[in-house]
Amino acid sequence: MPTLNGRELKMSEFFEFVVKNKGEILKQLLEHVELTLVALAIAGFVGVILGILIAYSTKLRSPILGLVNIIQTIPSLALLGFLLPFVGIGVVPAIIALFLYALLPIVRNTYTGIMEVDKAVKEAALAMGMTDKQILLKVELPLALPYIMTGIKTASVINVGVATLAAFIAAGGLGKFILQGIQLNNSQMILAGAIPASLLALFFDASIGFVQKQTLKFIKYFILFAGIALFLFLGIRFIDFGEESHKGNKLIGGFPSEFIYREDGLKGLLAAYEFNLDYKEMDIGLMYKALQTAEVDVISGFSTDGRIKAYQLTALIDDKHYFPPYEAAAMIRRQALEDSPEIMKVLNRLEGQISDAQMTQMNYEVDEMKQQPAEVAARFLKENSLIPESRSIKKGEQVVTIGSKAFTENYILAHVFALMIDYHTAYNVDLKVGFGGTKLLMDAMKYGEVDLYPEYTGTALLLLLDQSDEKLAVIQADRELVYDYVKMASAAQFNFIWSLPLGFNNTFALMLRAEQAASLEIESISALADYLEKQ
Repeated sequence: MPTLNGRELKMSEFFEFVVKNKGEILKQLLEHVELTLVALAIAGFVGVILGILIAYSTKLRSPILGLVNIIQTIPSLALLGFLLPFVGIGVVPAIIALFLYALLPIVRNTYTGIMEVDKAVKEAALAMGMTDKQILLKVELPLALPYIMTGIKTASVINVGVATLAAFIAAGGLGKFILQGIQLNNSQMILAGAIPASLLALFFDASIGFVQKQTLKFIKYFILFAGIALFLFLGIRFIDFGEESHKGNKLIGGFPSEFIYREDGLKGLLAAYEFNLDYKEMDIGLMYKALQTAEVDVISGFSTDGRIKAYQLTALIDDKHYFPPYEAAAMIRRQALEDSPEIMKVLNRLEGQISDAQMTQMNYEVDEMKQQPAEVAARFLKENSLIPESRSIKKGEQVVTIGSKAFTENYILAHVFALMIDYHTAYNVDLKVGFGGTKLLMDAMKYGEVDLYPEYTGTALLLLLDQSDEKLAVIQADRELVYDYVKMASAAQFNFIWSLPLGFNNTFALMLRAEQAASLEIESISALADYLEKQ
């Protein structure tokens, strides 16, 4: 009964969330429908034509089918990242990606439908004096219509699912709630995006199935509708591009969900410096590309990020000391230490061993030189005599599970921890890297799925632990006080134990393109606030 009541309580909280955010949910639903329908119309128009083309041309058949098959195998987020330098962020790359993913079922089913038409039927039509065009329009396409509509129906369901990733590039849609919910570990928010998306997929499937049964002449009107939609879409987006290119001196921010909604993130920053900034929500990996291609002008990052050097960025001075120290260390479950007591002694060998410059260089090697985090971590440890050249300790049965968040530095540090434990103890190491948000990783720790992971004192201070504003005011600017407090509070609240600090301080930073920062004479966040105030 308590479990049932707990579930009822959660459902009531979900319905309360839906009622409270019904306007935003409806807005995202309409954006999702727009993305899906426009992409589907374009894919229907192009896909049917390509299907007809390969049915009549054996030379083009293999290249076209091969191309649409290859497109289907490309990961969605990778395709969006590839498109970003060419068409920027927002609706346009999302539409292009959805269009490309919808092509395969429509092209293949159109081709299959035409090829399945009985040769005797086509010969009879030819004997009646029909031209090739008449045979196509009056015989082959009507008979192939069930296949074509099945392909369109399949494409619509694919598009509804893939469209949830549009939130990663600030294109809106129901994926925005899903992305935010994952980052913030908010199940109500995840369901508020996932349930409407599932219902929308079922709606498209049923609606297209209904239309499929109505009339054989529908294919003509569908192609006409798709052509008009394509024309209107390109015209509208051309106008949008023109407006965007003349935005003048207005600065636009681009930030990941976690920075926007976490306690030490955007909201508090804007309040502390008393300014407003229009911004777009996007994936942290695509954020840097968006800044480099001038799709956005201000992003959040970390002071030891290798991309500051690679992309020629300027990290603004936090002259009001809004961001607390972010010293890195291992945060370990107490039970894991009791089961594997050598962990702490081994990880404490890393105390003060990684400087800001060294961490920045390692990040640069992974992000820009395309080296693997494990390779970079191993080279650093061997060059600094922290691990031997080869393993010599016989392994037992004890397994230590190490997690990480989904950004470069955390990947590297997770491998640093893994190598230290692997080379200096008899424990086996299991890496579970790439958790989508801090709270997800924290939950994995609480439930024993992860034994330790790289964490930062500033994150623990402001996002994970309960503290008063008065307490923050006293300790926030002092690295040692912050470390001592989070060490004590983490043990008391969660039974999590901190290793000694690694040495570097990877605090948050706002970044601009170096050239733009210089031309606008913006070196600090206060200078940015003053500039925006004058606009």
